[in-house]
Amino acid sequence: MGFIGWIVLGLIVGVIVKAIMPGKVGGGWITSLILGVVGAIVGGWIGNLLFNSGKMEFWNLGSWILAIVGGLVVAGIYGAITGRKANS
Repeated sequence: MGFIGWIVLGLIVGVIVKAIMPGKVGGGWITSLILGVVGAIVGGWIGNLLFNSGKMEFWNLGSWILAIVGGLVVAGIYGAITGRKANS
């Protein structure tokens, strides 16, 4: 899957992450979509490192799981960082 595919997948993942973690991701929908794109790219990169599979497909369930997990991790890290700044 190319870079554009990961971006499209990331936008969809951003919506899923916003639905799963509605109060944890501050900044609204735009932030969630951006975090979804970053999370999908990070998830794909980590998947390539762990599973050594260079070919990820858009309609592959494994690609979606990696992207969603990556999105949740990135959103969780973002929430932890911005939450600390807001409380300090």
